[in-house]
Amino acid sequence: MEAKAKPTLSERLGKWGREFGRQWQLQTMAIPGAVYMIIFSFIPIYGLVIAFKNYTVVDTIDSAQWVGLDNFKIIMADKYFWQSVVNTLGISALKLAFGFVLPIIIAVMIYELRDSVFKRTIQTISYLPHFLSWIILGGMIITWFSSNGMINELLNFIGIQTQQNHMLDVGKYWWIASLSDVWKEAGWGTILYLATMAKIDPTYYEAAKMDGASRMRQIWSITIPMIRNIISLNLILSVSGLFNSNLDQTLVLMNSQNQPKAEVINSYVYRVGLMQGDFSYATAVGLGISIISVVLLVLTNIVTKKLNDNQSVL
Repeated sequence: MEAKAKPTLSERLGKWGREFGRQWQLQTMAIPGAVYMIIFSFIPIYGLVIAFKNYTVVDTIDSAQWVGLDNFKIIMADKYFWQSVVNTLGISALKLAFGFVLPIIIAVMIYELRDSVFKRTIQTISYLPHFLSWIILGGMIITWFSSNGMINELLNFIGIQTQQNHMLDVGKYWWIASLSDVWKEAGWGTILYLATMAKIDPTYYEAAKMDGASRMRQIWSITIPMIRNIISLNLILSVSGLFNSNLDQTLVLMNSQNQPKAEVINSYVYRVGLMQGDFSYATAVGLGISIISVVLLVLTNIVTKKLNDNQSVL
């Protein structure tokens, strides 16, 4: 049997043109997004070279002096960088521990509701915090945890007398930052799960009822397995983002008292790169963290693939 000849370049271009013609509306809608990605994501990649140079604002990228790995050596010896790494991982781990499971629980609870009006109301209420900026939420949180705020009022009501400003307590910052972020995003995180649950064939539940399965058994044996791929996808994205933190939240909640526990990698890069003008050093930090994030993404995908019977979700 003769091997099938590979299509020529003109044939491939012709096939692409025909596909574009059949789906020209969708292809046209994708053009602005593609242009945005090229301008703001791909072209700036060239600027990563300054991580290996001593770049200043009076230099061009090409004229800056090469320093090799000197910036990375400085990073390895910088205690403030390592403190920001510890803070980032600590806060991200708490967010992952609480923020990964909670949207699944909320989505299942909403899916189990039978009153459609009540269900839509709960969905809307749970989505609302996502649309509030951290400027607004940060002001609310700072007020709640202040000396005369709501938290102290509640503690005093149950007999715990305190006038402490919790935002100045270094030991509590990780919990305040992580739980406030979980509260803001938990409802929004249910969207993918609810969309997937809506596609589950109702006959599965009817058959389970005939077999005498309880609601909890139906959730565990039908609902959860049906959303397993979405759970795996969210887990991969969450783990790969362990070294990324919420800069908006940090800039709003951080103060001079809690900075030792509040300074995360993104705020550290912002402070060193933009405020202190050390662009090469900040770029080196960002490049290193990006590489680590890609490695985490690949490793997590491999693990989830093994757990999902060798079915990759990426």
